[in-house]
Amino acid sequence: MDKADFLTRILTTGNNSTILGGQSPASVINTRKYVPVAARPGNQGFLDDAIRTALCGEDRTVVVVGPEGSGKTTALHKLLVDWASGECLQNFSHVFNFQFTKIGSSMDELCLETLIQQGYHQRPPDFTRLVTEEPDGVLFVFDGLDEFKHSLEPSVHTLTSDPYHLVSVSCLLASLLHGSLMKGATFLVATRPTDGMKSIGGIRLDVLEFQKPQREVYFNNFFPDPTVASEAFLHMERTLGFYDFCVSPRFCWTVCSIYERLIDSGTKLPETLSQLFVDILVHLIQTLSLNKERSRGLVLALGRMASHCLHDQHSSCSKHAVDFFGLEQSITSVDSFLRVHGDGELSFHSKLMQEFVLAVAFFLDPSTHKDAEKMLDNHKGCSKFLDFFMSGLSEPAQYRLLEDSLGMFSSDQIKGFKSWFKSSSEKTLKNYDKSEHYRCFHLLHQAQNESLVKEILNPPAHPCIFHENLSLQDCAALNYVITCLGEREKLSVSRTTILREIMEILAPSVSLSHTVILSSCSIHKDCIPLLASAVSAGATRELNLSHSILGDEKLQVLCAGLREAKLHGLNLSVCGLTAPCCGDLATLLTSQSFQLQILQMMFNPIGDQGFTKLCEAMHSPNCKLQELHVQKCDLTAASMEAFASALCSGQSRLTKIDFRGNTTGDSGVEALCKALRQPLCKLRSLGLFDNGLTGACLSSLKEVFMSEHCCLSELDLSLNNLGQEGALLLCHGLKSPSCPIEILNLTRCELTSAVFDELGSVLKNGTCQIKSLLLAINKVGDQGVKYIWDALAHPNCLLEELSVEMTGLTDACVEDLCAALRASHTLKLLELRNNSLTDAAVPAIVQVMKEKQNMKELNLKYNDFSEDALEMLDTCHNIRY
Repeated sequence: MDKADFLTRILTTGNNSTILGGQSPASVINTRKYVPVAARPGNQGFLDDAIRTALCGEDRTVVVVGPEGSGKTTALHKLLVDWASGECLQNFSHVFNFQFTKIGSSMDELCLETLIQQGYHQRPPDFTRLVTEEPDGVLFVFDGLDEFKHSLEPSVHTLTSDPYHLVSVSCLLASLLHGSLMKGATFLVATRPTDGMKSIGGIRLDVLEFQKPQREVYFNNFFPDPTVASEAFLHMERTLGFYDFCVSPRFCWTVCSIYERLIDSGTKLPETLSQLFVDILVHLIQTLSLNKERSRGLVLALGRMASHCLHDQHSSCSKHAVDFFGLEQSITSVDSFLRVHGDGELSFHSKLMQEFVLAVAFFLDPSTHKDAEKMLDNHKGCSKFLDFFMSGLSEPAQYRLLEDSLGMFSSDQIKGFKSWFKSSSEKTLKNYDKSEHYRCFHLLHQAQNESLVKEILNPPAHPCIFHENLSLQDCAALNYVITCLGEREKLSVSRTTILREIMEILAPSVSLSHTVILSSCSIHKDCIPLLASAVSAGATRELNLSHSILGDEKLQVLCAGLREAKLHGLNLSVCGLTAPCCGDLATLLTSQSFQLQILQMMFNPIGDQGFTKLCEAMHSPNCKLQELHVQKCDLTAASMEAFASALCSGQSRLTKIDFRGNTTGDSGVEALCKALRQPLCKLRSLGLFDNGLTGACLSSLKEVFMSEHCCLSELDLSLNNLGQEGALLLCHGLKSPSCPIEILNLTRCELTSAVFDELGSVLKNGTCQIKSLLLAINKVGDQGVKYIWDALAHPNCLLEELSVEMTGLTDACVEDLCAALRASHTLKLLELRNNSLTDAAVPAIVQVMKEKQNMKELNLKYNDFSEDALEMLDTCHNIRY
């Protein structure tokens, strides 16, 4: 085989480049614009390398699979050029290249010798020897298997092994691909995903098309001026890069071709997908040199064909069907829009253009599709961007350019679409279907009408936009909507993989939001600086990154970027942080410009070492921290020593800390109590829920309550085994005239009736400030809780909230309960869940609650009530059951 002739034929044949059909492979290679695409499996290298590796292996068949326009044909051409140039695959002496579109057009019977002769205009002189002696030196390349309409299943053919035997084309190909004919030869097949490929074995390589770095290389190759290339590429990524079809090399060719024309003419580049296709259609019409009437007729005919293909889910139409749509008048003009298949059928070069011309036809011709909703319903499930294009084309700024080429759009169609769009959007946003919310935002993004966004998403009605599992495209639409609405209360995004591209898009929305929630997200390291910059530059006061596993390394980057931020709250709960990150946080907290007041670090194993670093920051006058939440952070008594020192430093502004779920123990609390008695300590709220405490530490707490310097107003001792003796000491301290406690939580503290008796005495003593008392899960029964009912009825009692959930109450307590409710002038909330009250208790409780209009809520859930009792409870608005 003469490789020079083969090379010349490969580099001079092929379809002409068309703006929608793509650049011909020969043109790509000749102009040195070839950019290799990636492939899977492997995913590390490019398709070219993967094919070469596979062809050198033991498998004799390699199938390259990818969507239309993904670069398969160009990659195969490049491989053939490299073979003919002596650069690769030199273990093959002969390479035969075929396109299924051309093979499929022949319905005659033929043999292998004739097939090769048809493709190469001559019979190889050593044909017999190749077939019989050296088949392993032959490579057959078949491109476009999806275009072949006949079955290649071996079971439907009588396979042949004779290269001179006349058989059908499908039988000949099946004999080759299934190893009956030319056994030992190698086959390289390219196809779109199709059922036909299932019958072919071998290695499968999936084309991954152009990722962002490859798109950038493509733009640099296309535009000679590096500055123009960079500007064009950045514009494309900003406005279109979030669409999945941007990975198609063919689409990149289309975009570059249009951008080149617009840049050369000094025209503004399109801001949306709809605007891009307006520019494409206008260009195609101008190149056809048709008058306005014929251009309008062409687009309407294409619209009818597009509707037929979409509605009936046909990818192509016969020549007869095309004539029926009215395209016979413009048959010489349709090459720009349609491609001809080997069997004579026609289809659109681009599925996107197919949907776009249908949208244009809708606004041009009211007689075909009068109603927008019916139009979309007729094509539901088979069109992906029809509503996008209709939304974009409903705005004058986008359709006016088309009117210059096609004539006037129908004002009634535009009015009808806008009316439908507004009503459907308002209905959608009242529901909880997030996918429908996204769709609404996408349509608003295409319309590019700020006043329409404000009209549909009235800020008071939609103060918070919450989204999860966002794609790049969703983020672009969401960001457009938020930037139109302006500064807002909250941006909430969850369960989303946040790459640099996503953060680049969302950055303006972050800056406009007072509270930014990125919870349960996978946040990549390279987007952390962008996040910090957006937070620092805008109105953000609270940043919530809870359950987004950052780790120490990412947090270090975040801290470095937040020094100029105006944050008041930072939530880093469940972020996989350990002790080393606390040094970075301490540096941030002591930065003079940093104003953070609330830090949440729950469920991060920072340990004593990490917490000590945070305590050291509190010694600095620059540290503004007022609240610190360190629940379940693996802290011990050693942490309390460091914390006590910080509280007494005179610099700490901390007023609230929650140590829930740490094993600080009695010794830790005793160390802390020394600080709580100091005049410099400002702590008002202390959480010691489940800290392994016993009654032994309550003597120290009693002294704190009796100290004249104590300012502690909230104390949570829940889930600690305090016992009777210790709890009585606590009560003694609570009786002190100087005790400032207003909120006390003693849930599940192993309290006894004697302790409840003493607590009742505390509540009645005249100096007690307690307004909220939680005594749940202490099984003292009716007799124990009676002391609290008696106290509640006393005029000195200030209780506004009381919980006696799961304390073993029965109907025997109802008389005392009702008397207490009638007598109390302060109680607003009463928790009686999970007790043993029955129907007998209901009439009296309902009666007293109807009298007590100042009571906000009485919770009776999970008691032993029948359906009849529940109906009676339902008559009282302030009872929950």
